Amino acid sequence: MADIPPKEDELAGTEQPFVQHLLELRNRLLYCIYGIALAVALLALWPGPNGLIDFISHPIKAHMPPDAKLIAVGVFTPFFVPIKVLGMVGVLATLPWIMYQMWAFVSPGLYSHEKRFALPLILFGSLLAYVGIAFVQFFVLDKMFAFIQGFTPDSVAATPDIASYVEAILSLYLAFGLAFQVPIVVMLLVRFNLVEIEKLKSFRGYFVVLSFVIAAVVTPPDVISQLALAIPMCILYEVGILGAGWFSRVSRSPESDEEQPSTPVEK
Repeated sequence: MADIPPKEDELAGTEQPFVQHLLELRNRLLYCIYGIALAVALLALWPGPNGLIDFISHPIKAHMPPDAKLIAVGVFTPFFVPIKVLGMVGVLATLPWIMYQMWAFVSPGLYSHEKRFALPLILFGSLLAYVGIAFVQFFVLDKMFAFIQGFTPDSVAATPDIASYVEAILSLYLAFGLAFQVPIVVMLLVRFNLVEIEKLKSFRGYFVVLSFVIAAVVTPPDVISQLALAIPMCILYEVGILGAGWFSRVSRSPESDEEQPSTPVEK
């Protein structure tokens, strides 16, 4: 039986000079900046800095006296905090656009079967990030401030600084947005044969401990926010294990499915 010639690599001859890669990276970064600037401009028109600050500060104001307000301690805080909030929300609003630019930068080096699943994976990662941020805004902050305000003595007026509040919730947004990427990381580790599914299953107990350690480090020192981060991470780890096998099968190249080890026929 004649040997079947190997198929030509579809990426052969597509290599570009290093300078060309730098120019492409510059262009993609500029596109990201343009997208963020457009989002910030639109958000400045509506709902505006006041509307955004009222929205993100609602969880803590719900546990403050009706006539209480957040205060601005620094001299330039009333100027810089609205700009920081606009930039923060602008980046979050353009997250799918930023992820798309990342995909567009690396897509020339991907095979056709990899391109087919790279974009849905990026969109799924963006969706998970939004779910994590929404989880912080509508659940974690409310429970966390209710827990913290419960320890405030009656003789103490709790009037938090708006700058420290924005920094605190920004760190929580970032922590939960990244933590909710656990299924993506698990599926990619299995897809690129860096770890086997059985190893991930045996590592389950260690990951539970690791999740609580991470939650204790990146969240405020209250049990509510720590549990709110550690428990979803453990659940998402199981989701990643369940999806890793399926993702590895559907993203396999057609050539790997056709290649079967030949065994000699005994006479």
